[in-house]
Amino acid sequence: MNKVVLGIERLEESIIRNASIGLVCNHASYNSEFCHLIEVVRKYGGDIRVVFSPEHGLYGVSYAGEKVSSYYDKDFNVDVYSLYGESKAPPTDLLRSLDFLIYDLQDVGVRWYTYISTLYYSVSSSSKAGIPLIVLDRPNPINGVIIEGPILEERFRSFVGIAPIPVRYGLTVGELAKYYSSVLGLGGDVRVIQLEGWKRSLWYDDTGLDWIPPSPNIPTWETAIVYTGTCLLEGTNLSEGRGTTVPFFILGAPWINAKRLSRELNKLKLLGVFFRLVYFRPYYSKYSGEVCGGVYIHILDREKFRPFTTIVYALKKIKEIYPRDFSWKK
Repeated sequence: MNKVVLGIERLEESIIRNASIGLVCNHASYNSEFCHLIEVVRKYGGDIRVVFSPEHGLYGVSYAGEKVSSYYDKDFNVDVYSLYGESKAPPTDLLRSLDFLIYDLQDVGVRWYTYISTLYYSVSSSSKAGIPLIVLDRPNPINGVIIEGPILEERFRSFVGIAPIPVRYGLTVGELAKYYSSVLGLGGDVRVIQLEGWKRSLWYDDTGLDWIPPSPNIPTWETAIVYTGTCLLEGTNLSEGRGTTVPFFILGAPWINAKRLSRELNKLKLLGVFFRLVYFRPYYSKYSGEVCGGVYIHILDREKFRPFTTIVYALKKIKEIYPRDFSWKK
């Protein structure tokens, strides 16, 4: 297996030296030698004026949906401007004082993961400010072949659905930046430092790269696969496993009989998946401290498994079995 070379590792010193730079990065913005982007840029002689942090903050410690404040970071000796607080977009007046903006965030290949919304606003703001955006490409962990789910309708547009793309869109972050710029008309000078050795058919464990959890509830790269479907549960009164050691791999509620649900879901004979009965007690989030009955999702064949379709079927079945208990969030 040949190791995929990341965009951060192909960033040339000549581009960085003596330049005034802004970074969009977080705790997972490392190269394969575990050197952080901030350290790489400074080693190359770049002048980092500001770091923009996405949801969960620079160190990934904030909970999902928790607002993040801007501050001065003593460890990295840099001003950190939050893009998940009062503003979601890098301010154009600040960007105009820079030579360019560098974006380096690992996403998970799913539309409602907010890092790609931060990418959207990074493309838009850099275009308005008239400075180049350099995107350091990273692999789509759930491959670039399989596409799932409907394309977003404009009336549902939000920070968890920023663009008319499928739920599972099959692009790398660099490809998505080009799509925003060219197809969606955001314009700007988007320069992608491409991956080397990556093929669309590769899953993350085919890349030879270490996985650094990009957010608190995506602890393993495989979590990104099931997240494509089980994140839908956030819009219901079902637990998606937050507050457990296996978020998004389990689903359930206190009013669910685990044995019955696992039996009924396995009767559907959905491809590449087995539902094992499970009981769990979240230590935070929905049903904190309560015992929930439900199922654990075992991926038997990742090439055949379709997480989005699977969870749509699961929701339909749960609603049929528990019509008085199941509800959507208002």
